Amino acid sequence: QVALKKMPLRRRSRKELVINEIQVMKENRHPNIVNYIDSYLVNEDLWLVMEYVDGGTLTSVLVQVFMEERIIAAISRE
Repeated sequence: QVALKKMPLRRRSRKELVINEIQVMKENRHPNIVNYIDSYLVNEDLWLVMEYVDGGTLTSVLVQVFMEERIIAAISRE
């Protein structure tokens, strides 16, 4: 199983940010982060293929779960 992230590339500034994000993901592999696998350009959208992690997106977890600052610090450290 993999996760797909569809990113529109319509604006030039967005393209540069996306390219930078891909470079960082390619160069940094770690068991505590979702790792990049590959990417594909489909029309004007970039599709990123990443490891699948059960539980939803980080944003959805942060919105639904209250965490104390010490817990956030521990997660960030890892």
